[in-house]
Amino acid sequence: MTLSENTRGALLMMVSMAAFTFGDTCVKALSGDMPLSQVLVLRGVLATVAIYLLARGMGQLRWRIPAREMGLVTVRCIGEVGAAFFFLQALFHMPLANVTALLQMLPLTVTLGGALFFSEPVGWRRWSAIVVGFVGMLLIVQPGTEGFDRYTIYGLLAVVFVTVRDLSTRRLSWDVPSLTVTLWASVAVLIFAAALSLGETWVPLTTRNLPLLLGSAFFIIGGYSFSVFVMRVGEVSFTAPFRYTGLLWALLLGWLVFGDWPDRVTLTGAAIVVATGFYTLLRQAKTRRT
Repeated sequence: MTLSENTRGALLMMVSMAAFTFGDTCVKALSGDMPLSQVLVLRGVLATVAIYLLARGMGQLRWRIPAREMGLVTVRCIGEVGAAFFFLQALFHMPLANVTALLQMLPLTVTLGGALFFSEPVGWRRWSAIVVGFVGMLLIVQPGTEGFDRYTIYGLLAVVFVTVRDLSTRRLSWDVPSLTVTLWASVAVLIFAAALSLGETWVPLTTRNLPLLLGSAFFIIGGYSFSVFVMRVGEVSFTAPFRYTGLLWALLLGWLVFGDWPDRVTLTGAAIVVATGFYTLLRQAKTRRT
């Protein structure tokens, strides 16, 4: 049986989200054994080499980038660095599903950012979805409770930085290969992590933390690779909603590996965020077609 382009794209998106979530699980399992900077440096070296080889093999390696595009690439790198730092800080101290649920805000925050900073048209339906989605976000973080601390704020900051990254990516010309952009971002995170590690003491690799470190690198490389393949298969309006399968993996792995299960309020908030984000993606697709 031959799969349609959309079906292949959906499967690739689900595999990509699963890979990222498994990688996050490995990183979270390292939180008590290894400082964050060491994780970022060692994983970053492996990921950067793999992305470089993939870009070269696919003919997407380009060192000369026009000045305007280079400015956007720089902004995107800043977003990537901030997102990696704050997300992993939150991941080290928060349940996996809670952090992942916050990231499901991205379709809403990117739509909001596009409207505020680039005057992109947003109808009343998407504005309503954004407002309702932010209510769901408040249910996830639950301000004023014991669970709301600086690491929750770090998770929200990660969403802000990923939004900056995605907005700058949308402004990039299609002439700049996606894997070249990904490589620049990986190098930026590696340089930041190396600078951060100067003030921390590294720990020796052991039979426990080495497999977890290699696993995190393997899965993040797989996540990046499959996310690039998704861009080349199927319609974005069809494949994009399947990114939410990452939350299902986060719920399952958080429960199996760490014994965490979100309370009803958090689950309700996550459901609201997913529903409004899904609706926003559908409205965006309809607007583009129109």
